[in-house]
Amino acid sequence: MKTTTTILAAALMLLVNFQAKAGSWGKDIHVKARAGWSVGATAPLGLPETIRSIDGYKLTPSFLIGADAQVTLSGKWGLLAGLHFENKAMDGDVTTKAYHMVVRKGDSMLDGLFTGKVHQKVTEWMFTIPIQATYSFSDKLQLKAGPYVSLLTSKSFDGIASDGYLRQGDPTGPKILMGTNEREWATYDFSDDMRNFHVGVGIGLDWRFYKNLGMSVDLNWGLNGIFQSDFKTVEQTLFPIYGTIGVFYRLF
Repeated sequence: MKTTTTILAAALMLLVNFQAKAGSWGKDIHVKARAGWSVGATAPLGLPETIRSIDGYKLTPSFLIGADAQVTLSGKWGLLAGLHFENKAMDGDVTTKAYHMVVRKGDSMLDGLFTGKVHQKVTEWMFTIPIQATYSFSDKLQLKAGPYVSLLTSKSFDGIASDGYLRQGDPTGPKILMGTNEREWATYDFSDDMRNFHVGVGIGLDWRFYKNLGMSVDLNWGLNGIFQSDFKTVEQTLFPIYGTIGVFYRLF
C-alpha cells in the first residue's frame, strides 16, 4: 500500500506540473481524485454448452482509487488520462457437464472432462491507465469513452471441483469420482497462466452535483482474455467485465 500511495502521489505531482504549464497552450485542464466500488465477472461471451447453470455469485470487495487529468480540446470535447490502482475479483459456482479441467486430487494431477460442481475464485490487482475522449453536456455532466491498459501486480485463479466425476483423457476414459466433502474434492490453480497485461475499453459518466464533489458510473470491458495465449486448459476465452460506481473530487 505504501508503494501504491507513492506512485499515486507522484502522478498527482506530475499532473499539477502539467497544469501549471498548460497556460502556454491556452487550454483548460482539470484534475479529479476518485474512488469507486466495482462489481462484475470474469466470464466468456455467452455460456458454453459445457456450463449447464450458474448456481451462485458472491459479491467480492473490488475497489478503485486514482486520479484523472482532463484537457479541453475544442468546445465540448476533451481528452482524459488517468492512473488508477484497482482490483477485480469474482467468487462463483457453476454446474458443468464434460468441462475440460486439470485438477489435483490427493497427490495426483488429473486431466479430463469434468461433470459436477465447480467453485471458482478470481482476484486481480493492477495499475490501470485510461485514455478517453470526453464530451461535456454541461459544466456538471460529462461523458467519457476510450481504451485502457492495465499492468497486474498480483493475480490468482483457483477453485474446487466436487459433487461429480472426471473422465480422464476423453469422454470414455476412466471415471474418477469427486465427492461432497473436503477429503473427496479436487482443486485447481491456474494463477501462473494468467496474463500480466490487460487491454480493454471503457465508457462512463461523471456528474458533479455539489461544488467540486461528484459521482461516476463506469463500465470496463477487457478485450484480451485473462489467460496467456498458449494456455488451453480453459477452452473459452474469459474476459474481465466490470462496472464501477464511484465518487470524485475535482482538485482544480
